[in-house]
Amino acid sequence: MNEIILIVGGGIAGLEAAGKLLQLGYTPIIVEKGDRLGGNVARWHRLFPDMTPASEVVDPLIENAKGANIFLNTEISFINRLKDKYNVMLSSGISIICRYILLTTGFELFDARKKEEYGYGIYDQVITNSDLEAWFNTGADPRVGKVHDGGAVGFVHCVGSRDEKALNPQCSKVCCITAIKQAIEMKERYPDLQVYCFYMDLRLFGKKYEDFYAKAQKDYGIRFIRGRVSEVCENIEGKVIIKAEDTLSGKPVRVTLDLLVLMAGMKCNQDGAKIGNMIYLPIDTDGFLQSKDNISRINTSPTRGFYYAGACTGPKTVPETLAEARAAALEIHTDIINSRK
Repeated sequence: MNEIILIVGGGIAGLEAAGKLLQLGYTPIIVEKGDRLGGNVARWHRLFPDMTPASEVVDPLIENAKGANIFLNTEISFINRLKDKYNVMLSSGISIICRYILLTTGFELFDARKKEEYGYGIYDQVITNSDLEAWFNTGADPRVGKVHDGGAVGFVHCVGSRDEKALNPQCSKVCCITAIKQAIEMKERYPDLQVYCFYMDLRLFGKKYEDFYAKAQKDYGIRFIRGRVSEVCENIEGKVIIKAEDTLSGKPVRVTLDLLVLMAGMKCNQDGAKIGNMIYLPIDTDGFLQSKDNISRINTSPTRGFYYAGACTGPKTVPETLAEARAAALEIHTDIINSRK
């Protein structure tokens, strides 16, 4: 089919949608600002709850999307609305005229430096969930290299999410389960490591998530402490001292850690918001792109010809993102067929 479909974003949502559109007979165009495909998931090490290597999910998606026209290191410069189409100018100088644009621009992580009380960027042994994933993949971070059997590591949930002061009162949905996954990975590498998770509420809604949580406690001895961290400081040895209140026992907790990991929450990728501003796509109260509705038209924007998939409309798991990408591809195909009747 000769209808041009532009996909903005080469993460797992964009790749899955492209693969499905190729199966339906289209040759979509993928525009990705980075130098490789796969997005955030490609930078992760293993995925919850099955501990599947991320590459086992991402690599087949890239393979299935190979028939698409792919532009790497490319951004959207501007979009002009024509009579019934859009003129999209790429940063490379190429102009694309199309009727259908699928935004799969995903998310970015909250900047943990904005929560100064946790010490990210101040104390050497405070890192983020993203930093830890990079270490799982490369082993190159000297901060994590100081962790050892018999030592201690702590995880702080809800950093930059469920937080009015951070201007993000929404739950980031995957932080709790990511902390559990990362805690288990650390215990697998250092069986005698003491691991603590400090949380407000554990939100484990997904398939097998509760089982994963129970396994973390029973099989790995990870300790979960319900209570907001009140103070983080550094001792003379360069270790992190964390103070909190265990609200279940009513007792204060003071722990010395070799490493503190902050579970930075999800924010809408500013590239998606920037593109939205070009064509006046509405932004929802949570800062993500606003769908036509939040029940049956999550893949559809209020603007004709624009569609969404994945975390550009809110925090999503990998299965949700892939399902939305398939749905968006089918919705675009259906709209094309109906327009020809």
